[in-house]
Amino acid sequence: MTISNASGYAIPDDFIGLSFETSVILANPNKIPRHEPFYFFSPTNRPLISFFKTLGIRNLRVGGGTVDKSKRPLPGPADMDQLFAFAKDANVKVIFSFRLLRGDPQVDASLAKYIWQQHRSQLDCFAIGNEPDWRSYHRMDPRITNYPTYLADWRNFATVIRAAAPEAKFAGPDTGSDYPVQGAGETDYQGKSWTQLFADDEKTSGLIGAVCQHDYPGGQAKNVSMSDAINAMLSPRWVSVEYPALYGHALAPVLADGLPYRLTECNDYLSGVNGASNAFASALWALDYMHWWAEHGCAGVNFHNNEWLRTDTVYLDSDGICHINPKAYGIKAFDLGSHGNVAPLTISNPDNLNLTAYAVRNADKCLVTIINKEYNQAARAATVTIVPDVPAKSAEVMSLTGTLDSKTGVTLGGAEIGNNGSWNGTWTSVHPNKNGQFVLAVPPASAAIVKISAN
Repeated sequence: MTISNASGYAIPDDFIGLSFETSVILANPNKIPRHEPFYFFSPTNRPLISFFKTLGIRNLRVGGGTVDKSKRPLPGPADMDQLFAFAKDANVKVIFSFRLLRGDPQVDASLAKYIWQQHRSQLDCFAIGNEPDWRSYHRMDPRITNYPTYLADWRNFATVIRAAAPEAKFAGPDTGSDYPVQGAGETDYQGKSWTQLFADDEKTSGLIGAVCQHDYPGGQAKNVSMSDAINAMLSPRWVSVEYPALYGHALAPVLADGLPYRLTECNDYLSGVNGASNAFASALWALDYMHWWAEHGCAGVNFHNNEWLRTDTVYLDSDGICHINPKAYGIKAFDLGSHGNVAPLTISNPDNLNLTAYAVRNADKCLVTIINKEYNQAARAATVTIVPDVPAKSAEVMSLTGTLDSKTGVTLGGAEIGNNGSWNGTWTSVHPNKNGQFVLAVPPASAAIVKISAN
């Protein structure tokens, strides 16, 4: 593979994100009886703060389905104080969602005013509602029956909230369908996605911080076996067909409108597949997924976490102890290889290995990430030759390894990431051959991050 000397899209510092349900920020979200209120997002939750910092998580989206469920209580100022104090200590910006479905704009505006006055420094932007394109949403709220009525309602809420929080930015529409991805429900209006329509209609408003889309490439996890999920997550099809389909239909038009886009809620499968979504296969998938979208101008990716789904990146067990799944290793691997500008990479793959690679350049280094998705008995190791665009005297490599269907034994740089955020992975030196090229072996079902120094 040959690295071009051209410099492309600058990957934002807050590209890496997580998404959580609104219910998680309330007191006692794990439903374990306690004598005093317990907050998951709190400045006292030092292991979670360490975990965020170790992985390089810089964006926290709060929303999901529970933001619009009338049976769920709305958060208040005390919840905001805990959430934003956590955000400050963890060095993240928050995308905070308000209720739209059968909601009250004055109630939303009251809390928006409090956030704006007390916690503006940690606020990324506000969002209003969650997945309003689904027809089930329309059946529950007579104000929203199609895209035009949604836009009118959204604009009404945004106007009232902005009056309470002057200069605040908004994210939207948090579209639920990733049509035309295979198996996705079509929610288009007059042949266009709600994502594109929202960008078209709001591109000159000055209100929008990012246009937001949700994406679960595998769709519903129900009746999907572990082996089928792993096959799909590591398949060339997702990279060559599914991601481009969503990008071309819904997200390239956003860029054409001059607005950034963000995947504020995503995962491999909706609700997850045990033994795949919470196993090492998900780490390779997440690493590949983030780089693909960064290469296509995405402003950031937020992997979603429910309350408390054991296949998500982060969850609490029945004793209230926080755990991470292997997807976290893919996130950290991306953090190691993503600081800078996307650099074009020319790949020669005569043996047609199931392999992807990405390059990122910053002021003094070139970072190359190689993901060998070969697996099973016929899996082949990859012998990779990297041809730098400028002479380089040294390089270092860090490997991401594990067993595809295993939740344990995953390592990055030879070390595990602790549930408390501890990690001490190490780089291994690689020297160029006589032609100035770097040659390394990447075993099946593994990834390597190569850090090449210019001098």
